[in-house]
Amino acid sequence: MRLGTTEIILIVILALVLFGGGKLAGVGKALGKSIKDFKEEVRGEDLQTTQEDNH
Repeated sequence: MRLGTTEIILIVILALVLFGGGKLAGVGKALGKSIKDFKEEVRGEDLQTTQEDNH
């Protein structure tokens, strides 16, 4: 299932109406930080697994 341009625009407009501009920026920042932390954890586990395999 793919999202088209129209669906994405509707989602953005709905988010702006529900959260407002200021809160939406905070939500985006928190989401970005969460994704970054998740990627770091996954990389850390991959590195740890690789190191254990080498021993």
